[in-house]
Amino acid sequence: MRPFLPDWAHPWVEAISIALQIVLIILFAMLLRSLLHRFINRLSVEKNLPLDFTVGSKRLVTLLLSGAALLWILDRMGVSAGVIWAGFTGFVTVGAIAFFAAWSVLSNIFCSVLIFTTRPFGLHDHIELLEGGDKPGLAGEVLDINLVYTTLKEDPVDGKEPTHLRIPNSLFFQRTTRLRKSQLPVLGSLLD
Repeated sequence: MRPFLPDWAHPWVEAISIALQIVLIILFAMLLRSLLHRFINRLSVEKNLPLDFTVGSKRLVTLLLSGAALLWILDRMGVSAGVIWAGFTGFVTVGAIAFFAAWSVLSNIFCSVLIFTTRPFGLHDHIELLEGGDKPGLAGEVLDINLVYTTLKEDPVDGKEPTHLRIPNSLFFQRTTRLRKSQLPVLGSLLD
């Protein structure tokens, strides 16, 4: 092709060639997608398939073809599949570790939102988290409810000073809670 081009266009031959290849890859992917969508439509009419199956199949075909076309385009641009795979697996690994590390905190925050909205207990209520069935567990007066912990003031035992317990909010949704309402007047919510 170089002999047919003027001298000033020679440095651009490779870039133009790659651009044309990318355009051809995109056109091929679009044509194949259209043919597969028609095939799925015809098959769904002939076999009387449910609409959600047809839509799901079309979306899956589009996703797979788009991914394959993207990988093919990146290959034509000089990016190796090994580099793409290493980057993808590294990203997924870091994401999984971060999700696992944040699981406990996110669980406690979500449970605190549930405690604030459903109000299974309030400040100055006396509650007890039962271990199993009717076994005694953690008990005391609710002093504070925040996004991660609920602070309980344990009832004094044998004349000792009461201790404060910080119980993760998610624990209230994993165990049975015994509630003794407070005798102190507590302000109701705005919804009451």
